[in-house]
Order: sequence, then C-alpha cells, then structure tokens
Amino acid sequence: MNDVARLAGVSIKTVSRVVNDEPAVHPETAERVLAAIDELGFRRNLGARNLRRGSTTGTIGLVVEDVGNPFYSELTRAAEKVATAFGRHVLSGSSEEDSDRERELALEFCSRRVDGLLIVPAGTQHGYLLPEMRAGTPVVFVDRPAGDITADTVLVDNAGGTVEAVAHLARQGHRRIAFVGDRPDIYTAAERLRGYREGCARAGVRFDERLAILRPPTRQSVADAVARLLAGPDPATAIIAGNNRVTVHLLRALAHVAPRPAVVGFDDFELADLLDPPVTVVAHDVSRLGSAAAELLFARINGDASAPRKVVLPVHLVPRGSGEVAP
Repeated sequence: MNDVARLAGVSIKTVSRVVNDEPAVHPETAERVLAAIDELGFRRNLGARNLRRGSTTGTIGLVVEDVGNPFYSELTRAAEKVATAFGRHVLSGSSEEDSDRERELALEFCSRRVDGLLIVPAGTQHGYLLPEMRAGTPVVFVDRPAGDITADTVLVDNAGGTVEAVAHLARQGHRRIAFVGDRPDIYTAAERLRGYREGCARAGVRFDERLAILRPPTRQSVADAVARLLAGPDPATAIIAGNNRVTVHLLRALAHVAPRPAVVGFDDFELADLLDPPVTVVAHDVSRLGSAAAELLFARINGDASAPRKVVLPVHLVPRGSGEVAP
C-alpha cells in the first residue's frame, strides 16, 4: 500500500479508503489510486482483512471422495451455486476414500477459517471436528453420516432404492438376483446391501450370500465378480450394480456376454439412456443432494441453532430396457 500511495501521490489512508469502498474520496483521486493498483499488481489479502474486521472469510470447505467422479462433480457444482447465492466461494478437495486425508483436508479448511464445512466422510471417526464445531464452525455431512458425532446429515434412500430394484427384477420373473457393490465398510454400500437383502425377503426371493459381492470397484474386480456370478449350473440372471462406477465396469464386463443378464444400476450416469440396451437405474437428484446440504449449512451459518437434522432424499427407478430383460 505504501507503493500504491507513493505512485498515486496520495496518503496510505486514501488508498485504504479506496480499496475498502469507503466514501469521501474524490472520483479523480480514486481513479488515480485504482490505476496505480493495476500498474503495480496490488491484491488485497481478503483473509487478513476479514480476520482483522472479525468478519467471515467468505468461503466454505467441501470434502468429497473424488472430484473426478461425475457424481461428485455434480454435487460440487450444486453446492457452488448455493454458495454463490450467499456470496461465498467453495474450497474443495478429494479424500480418495482415505480417512486420514479427509481429516487433513477438513482441518486445513478450518485453519483457513472457512465459514462452514460440507463433508462426504471417508471414515467413521469425527471427534476431531468437535473443537471446530464448538468454536462455531457448522458442519454438514453429505451422502453418508458422521461415524461418532451428532451432526446435520443429508442422505438419499439407499436401502429403499435396492428394495425397489429387487422388486422390479422379481416382477420380470428373476429369482437369481445378484448384487455387486463397493467396500462393505462404506455406509452407502452397506445400506444398499441391506436393501438388497430386505428386497429379496419382500419379493419371496431366496437370499444367496454367494450372489452378493462387495469389493473396491476396479475394472478387474468387477470383471472377476461377473465371471463368478455367471459361472456354474445356476448362474445369476440379473445383477444390481451398487453405484455408478460399478455399473460402468459391469457393462464393460458384459460387453461380449450372451445372453446378458438383466442389469439395474444405482445412480444414473451420462449416456445411460443411449446404450444398447439403455440402462435401467435407481436414480436420485445429485444436484438436490448438494444443494440441500449447502442450504442447510448456510442456515447454520446464518444463525439456525435448532437440533441437528437428518434429511433423507427420495430415489426412483427409471426403467429403460436393461432391467426389463426376462430370465
């Protein structure tokens, strides 16, 4: 600011008034100061300014599993739109399903004095957030709940979705219905497995634990699961994929299989309706998931001190063809 004042031929106080949009500065003087700022490349340290004033930093933190996954990209974009409406920016990072990385990111955002946190948890230990929450930083968990603390949470009806998927396949005549999901220690995978078991019971389909395979979804792991499910004298005639990544790997594994089993994927994905056959999915509004969580966070930032809430958003089955294949 000394350099700007010297170049513009004004006092440091005048520079301060211009950069903080304070009144009582002559327009010609303000233009001279702004020209000096541009020439010198001066940038305000907004964080320092806001901390000095005791105001917010104008940011929120967002921790997701993998921003490269279209599911989380859409969720992030929805949260950004809400943040923009409240005059905030979003700092985001990927935990890569690593609880230590989740903690590192969350605490780093807190050290930058974010106004609140949105977290898709990778772990089940969240006591590390209690000091931040007591200090006034609101936290909302998205897609999965916190493991060991009580906090605001926004979820989708995971179990209800797989109950509906099993019922749909059973109505097509399937009795050998398999489920391929993510790691069983992940909340969404465990809940969708629970719904699969419950769906089998409701539909009068015998639950066979050999037809339920949960493991990290890589191309090879899903291909191995498919080979196992379709082998033997009594193969699966239908497969439910536990999330969008599993569905994509599953479709690759089935590309040259004939006859193909019926397929229902959990989570919609781009081009699902253009494949042959189009993919039947259990869909939910990912944008609504992100915006609902962000809206709840900003309610807390703006003073809502009511008890922690659990919001569960609905899902619905979209029949397109792959889930309507007869056994």
